[in-house]
Amino acid sequence: MPRNTYNDVPPDILEEAEDEAPVGEIGSELDLDLDASPSSVQAGVAVIKRFWATLPNAPGVYRMLDAKGDVLYVGKARSMKARVGAYARGQGHSNRIARMIAETAAMEFVTTVTETEALLLEANLIKQLKPRYNVLLRDDKSLPYILLTKDHEAPQIVKHRGARTRPGHYYGPFASVWAVNRTINALQRAFLLRSCNDSFYENRTRPCLLFQIKRCSGPCTREISIEEYQRLAEQAREFLAGRSNAVKERMVAEMQAAAEELEFERAARFRDRIAALSAIQGAQGVNTQAIEEADVFALDEQAGQFCVEVFFFRNWQNWGNRAYFPKAHRSTPPEEVLASFLAQFYDDKPPPKLILLSHEIEDCELLAAALSTRAETKVEVHAPKRGERRQLVDYALRNAKEALGRRLAETASQAKLLAALGQAFGLDSAPRRVEVYDNSHIMGTNAVGGMIVAGPTGFMKQHYRTFNIKSEELTPGDDYGMMREVLRRRFARLIKEAPRPLSPAMGEGGGADSSGAAEVCSSPDAPSGGSTSPSGREDREEAFPAWPDLVIIDGGKGQLEAARKTLAEIGAGDVPLVAIAKGRDRDAGRETFFIPGKPPFKLPPRDPALYFVQRLRDEAHRFAIGAHRAKRKRDMARNPLDEIPGIGPTRKRALLHHFGTVKAIQRAALEDLMKVPGINAATARTVHAFFQDGRS
Repeated sequence: MPRNTYNDVPPDILEEAEDEAPVGEIGSELDLDLDASPSSVQAGVAVIKRFWATLPNAPGVYRMLDAKGDVLYVGKARSMKARVGAYARGQGHSNRIARMIAETAAMEFVTTVTETEALLLEANLIKQLKPRYNVLLRDDKSLPYILLTKDHEAPQIVKHRGARTRPGHYYGPFASVWAVNRTINALQRAFLLRSCNDSFYENRTRPCLLFQIKRCSGPCTREISIEEYQRLAEQAREFLAGRSNAVKERMVAEMQAAAEELEFERAARFRDRIAALSAIQGAQGVNTQAIEEADVFALDEQAGQFCVEVFFFRNWQNWGNRAYFPKAHRSTPPEEVLASFLAQFYDDKPPPKLILLSHEIEDCELLAAALSTRAETKVEVHAPKRGERRQLVDYALRNAKEALGRRLAETASQAKLLAALGQAFGLDSAPRRVEVYDNSHIMGTNAVGGMIVAGPTGFMKQHYRTFNIKSEELTPGDDYGMMREVLRRRFARLIKEAPRPLSPAMGEGGGADSSGAAEVCSSPDAPSGGSTSPSGREDREEAFPAWPDLVIIDGGKGQLEAARKTLAEIGAGDVPLVAIAKGRDRDAGRETFFIPGKPPFKLPPRDPALYFVQRLRDEAHRFAIGAHRAKRKRDMARNPLDEIPGIGPTRKRALLHHFGTVKAIQRAALEDLMKVPGINAATARTVHAFFQDGRS
C-alpha cells in the first residue's frame, strides 16, 4: 500500500510526521477492534484532516475531544502541522491510537513560542484534564516539605504541603510525612526551634512543655534572647542547606570549650545536640558520597502495570523513597511512560540539579531545558550506565520491582475479597466500587458524615468524602435524618455530574429502573456501539467507576429503610444496599446484615467476606470519627477575631501584638483600637461594634 493514502497530505509532511509522531504511533501494526473499525477510523481521520489543513508549522499543544467535548488526549509538538499530519494517515497506528482517532470529534490547539513551553503546558493540562489516552500520574497528595519561616522575629519550623506562599526557606521534598516528622524532631533537639503557631506564641506567659523537655529554647517568654534564637535558626538553615559538617564541627568546638571552662551542663546540652544531628546524618537507606542533590527514577513493568520508584537525595542525605503507579495503557512503551511521568511530576514542585533515570527517554534535552527554565538553574537529566550513579538507579529499580510485585499480589487478593463480597450479598458480579457510610457526633454537635470507598486496589482514599451535617431541622442525635441528608447530597450530585451506568446487580431483566437504563448507561468509559471486544473490556476495567456497585450502611434495619427511601426518592433505588448491625455486646463476628426484600442473616464466623466487611466498616468508622474530631477541635480553637468581617491574618496579628490577648481587645476603647498599626478607623469601628454587640 502506498504511504500517502490521502492525496491532499503532501509526502514531505508525512515524512516529517514520522519523526514527530508519539512513540508507538508510527510503524506499528494496525490492530482494529469493533470500536476502532475502519469506517470509524476514517470518520475520525476526516475530522483531523479538516483541522490539519489550517495548522501552522509551529510548536504548540493539541487536544483531541470526543463527541461530548471530553478531552481524549493532550499532546505537544515541535510542529503541530507535522504531528497532526501523522494522525491524518489513518494507518500504521497501534490499537490504542486507532481507537482514539475513531473517537475524535474535534480538536483544540494552543500555539507556543518554543517547544519547551509546549512541554510545560502539556504536563499542566494532562494533570488538570486527566485524558483517557494519556499517561496519568495518580497521586492525590503533594509531597511534604520542611519550612523554616522568616516572617516572624522567632522563625518557626513546621511541616508544609501545598503552595509555597508563606515567606521562608523550604527544604525537601521528603518521601513521607514520617520522614519529615522524624527530621523535625531531631532538628528541635539539635537547634531548639519552636514549632508552635504564631497565635500560640504571642499569648504565652510561661514556657510550654516543649521547653521543659528540651525541644524548644523558649523565645516566647524570653528564656532565650531573640538574637540568640535567630543564631540557632541560622545554624538550622546552614545544616539543611548542606553545610551540616561545618555546623557540627562548631558545636563540637563549643562543647569542648564549655568542658574546659567546667560548664558541664552547657557542654551536656551541646553533646545532646550533636547526637541529634548525628541521628539525622546517619538515617540513610542508601549512602552516597558523590551526589549532593538528585532525584532517582526507576520504572518497572509487569502484567501491563507500571511502577515508578523515586528516591530523593538532598545535601548528601537520602530523604526517603516513594512508589508511584501511573495509569497507562499496557501497550505504552516504558520510555514513554517515564517521560510523561517526569513532566507531570515536576509540574508543582521544583526539580533538583540532577535527575537520574533507569531508561533513556526521548526529548531528554528538551525536558532538561524545560526543568531548567522552571528552576532558574541548570538541571541535568540522564540515564547513567556505570559507576555510583548507576548503582543508585539499580537500587531504585530493585525497589520498583518489589513494590509492583506487592501491589499485584494485593490486587489479586483484593479481587478475591470483592468476588466473595458480591457472592455473599447476592450480586451478579464482583463489585468494583464499594461505598461505606457512617456518621459521627456527640449529642448531635459537630455532626459529620463520612464516606469511604474501596476498589480493586484497596481503599481508594482519593475518593473519600466528608459531609458536614447542615440541616437545621434535624433533632440533635437523629441518626436516620443524618444518613438521609448524607445520601441525598451524595447521590443528587452524582446523578447531576455523572451518567448513570447499569448496576451490576441488575441482570438481564434490569431492575427497578431498567426501563430507563438504556438512556443513561453511556459513560465516558464505556465504548460506543456496545462492543464486547477484548480491548474494549480492557478500557472499562482500567476506568474506576463513579457510581457504586454496592453501598454499605453502618446501622440496622432502621438505617437501611431510611437509606432505601432516600435513594428511591432521588432516582437511585436500584443501587445495591446493605446495612450492617453490630453484634451482641458489639462483638466482631456476630454482625447481622440487612438487605431490602430479604430476611436478616449472618455470615459464617470465618468467612473471608465477613472479615472484609468488618475492615470496611472499621475504616468508615475511623474516617468519620477523625473528621468529627477535627471539626470539634476547630470549633474549640476558634478565635472570636475570626468571626469579624474584614479581619484577616495580618490585622489579627497586629491586634494581638498590640493588646496581647483577645480579652484585652474586647475591653479596648475605640480610640485605642484606632492606634493599632495597620488598623484604620473603619476596621476599628467594626471590631469595637462586634464586641459591644456581644456584650449587650
